[in-house]
Amino acid sequence: MMMLPYPPSVNHYWRNVRGRTLISREGRAYRHNVCALLTSGNGQEPPNDGRIALAMDAFPPDRRRRDLDNIQKPVLDAMQHAGVYLDDSQIDLLITRRRQPDKPYGHLAIEISDMPLHVCPLCKRPLPKESQANDIGD
Repeated sequence: MMMLPYPPSVNHYWRNVRGRTLISREGRAYRHNVCALLTSGNGQEPPNDGRIALAMDAFPPDRRRRDLDNIQKPVLDAMQHAGVYLDDSQIDLLITRRRQPDKPYGHLAIEISDMPLHVCPLCKRPLPKESQANDIGD
């Protein structure tokens, strides 16, 4: 399980400058922090190039209303940039769950599993054999 800082909202992650969309200063700082945390000699395996499932528990910094989907892209991009996986298009199952606030900064708890799944990423119970299909949408 990876523990990461709570990201800026996607609304603060991107900036438009002279008709070009760029990662904002806040977004670049977040990506740099995630890369430093994930590449600091933590014995991480080399990047996975197969299909993966990603479960993310979001512990926001406070009780303000937030759209969970606005935190996904900054986190997924930062983890790709850090070499956790080769490309975020590898993610076949993405679960983001809101948890209790963790004041004052918040954090994310992230677990990545290879597909097909053999246990539920939320409850950790074994999945029935028919649920362990490798192809999504079949």
